Amino acid sequence: MVKRTKRLEKGTESLKREIEEHFQKVEKDIKDNEIDLGKYHVKEIERSFIFTLERKINLIGITKESSELIKKYKKRLEDLKKRLGIS
Repeated sequence: MVKRTKRLEKGTESLKREIEEHFQKVEKDIKDNEIDLGKYHVKEIERSFIFTLERKINLIGITKESSELIKKYKKRLEDLKKRLGIS
């Protein structure tokens, strides 16, 4: 079980980096007025990365820190959606 937990922890760290990279891509898309591409990145973050991160965190065990991180990502995503005009 320890091996699985370590693998899940490495996976969550990798997902966090991937989410941050995609947030940067959305910011760049907004700056460059690439609205459609920005919408694609938002959907990818929302439907794929955050969902997977939540599942992995649930398997490891939810802590206050991890639940706050998920909330932070979701709030940040909602702010970007507003800037892109996505409801």
